[in-house]
Formats: sequence, structure tokens, C-alpha cells
Amino acid sequence: MGWFKRLKDGIITSTKDKKEAPDGLWYKCTNCKAASTMKEVKENFHKCPKCNYHIRIGSHDYFDLIFDGKFTELFTELIAKDILEFSDLKPYTQRLETARKKTDLDDAISVAVGKVNRRELVIAAMDFTFIGGSMGSVVGQKISLAIDYCLDTKTPLMIISKSGGARMMESAFSLMQMAKTSAKLSRLSKAGVPYFSFLTDPTTGGVTASFAMLGDINFAEPEALIGFAGPRVIKETIKKDLPEGFQRSEFLLEHGFLDFIVDRKDLKDKVNDLLSFF
Repeated sequence: MGWFKRLKDGIITSTKDKKEAPDGLWYKCTNCKAASTMKEVKENFHKCPKCNYHIRIGSHDYFDLIFDGKFTELFTELIAKDILEFSDLKPYTQRLETARKKTDLDDAISVAVGKVNRRELVIAAMDFTFIGGSMGSVVGQKISLAIDYCLDTKTPLMIISKSGGARMMESAFSLMQMAKTSAKLSRLSKAGVPYFSFLTDPTTGGVTASFAMLGDINFAEPEALIGFAGPRVIKETIKKDLPEGFQRSEFLLEHGFLDFIVDRKDLKDKVNDLLSFF
């Protein structure tokens, strides 16, 4: 029996002649693992063509899906500051700078006004790619200013939530946004201006505990994770197994936390129906 010594770990193959697919051409579904072209995904409202899994998308994607075409972005001058001079693994100022360069966004929410089948609507949409869609002072202030705009113009408001919760780097300043946004929404309610809350994957933490659950209508995308604490934390706290599908849209609808679930392809029509009804 002969002996040999491995010179390198793993199997080495030549890739010199291998033609790789260009970036952004293919999408592999995280749910069913099927591969689709990005063209197919975009034409299918950013959903997996094989299993209908709703891929996370950004604020401007929602603006393009819901508005008739043109929209005007509001309050773009607001920029977060490191008031507390906070630093964990890296300074908060560095995290903000990195997030802005990576996402080309000012913060974790964008506000726009436009028309849906010729009816005016203000949409405040969150972006999970900006520090986990965390709610800091800028997010709270943009929502507050959006409510003021809706009060002045009697325009319905829609907030699209997608967040990991409060922004820990802003500490109490972040937590204050829960009370601030909730109080401002009560003014909208008293004025009789409609507020639609659309919950997408994920909507958690302080966002769920404030403006996300205060809509005249609360509705969500299929299979969206919605809750305050995460399933793992709850399971470890109560020392019990959680029901199947716990904290998903369908579970919340069944237990009365949501009014309905809407597929993304039907979103514009459903928003139009709400505007017509109200």
C-alpha cells in the first residue's frame, strides 16, 4: 500500500476558461432555492417566480410599484447625527457613513407624495438595508413631518414598515420616537385623515410597538415576520415550543392582529380600493 502526502487542502480545478455569469443576472431564492433570472423576478413584482416568495425590496421599489409614475420625495435634508458620540465595535459616525455609501440613502426611511389612480397619497417607506431599518431620530422626525404634511393637505398616509426595531446607537433618543410617532398619529386620527399601515418582512421591536400597529387598516405581505421580540428570545424566556408559523403574517391574521394579507402584485389595486373606501 502506497503512502502519499496531501500538498493542499481541497480539490483544485482550473477556472481560467470558465465563463462566469455577470453580477445581477441570476437570483437564487432563499426560500425554495430555485434559480431565476433577475428579469423574471422583476417582472414578477420582485417575487420568486417558482414559489411566490416575497423578496425584500427598498422604499423606492415600493414607490415605483404603488404610485402612478411620478412622485416627489420629501424631507430629504434630514441627516442623523451622533449626539451621544456612541461607539461599539466601530463609531456610530462610521456606521452612518458606510450605510449611506452602501445604500445611497440618507436614512432608514424615505417619504414621498404621489398619486395612485389619480388619488393623492403620502408614503413613508422603510429600508432594511440601512442599519437594519432601525428607527432613530431621523426616522421618527420624517414620520412626524409626513403626518404634519397630511394634516395640512388632508392627504391619506401609508407607512411601509420593515425594521429590526429601535436604533441602539441613539439610545433614549431612539426610544422617544415610539411615543412621538404614536402621539402624532392620534392627531391624524382626530382629524379624520386615513392612515394605512403596511407591514413587511421583518417588522419588529419598537416599530411594531408604536406606529406599525396603529393604522386604521393594518395589513401585510405574505409570510412577513411581525412581532416585538424575536421567536428565539420568546422561546428561551417561556421555555416552551412556539406554534408553527408563529409571528408570521398568516398567524397574526388568524389571531386578529391584521385586517388582511396582500400579494405584492395586487398591492396597488388594494391601496386604490382603500383610498376609494375612505
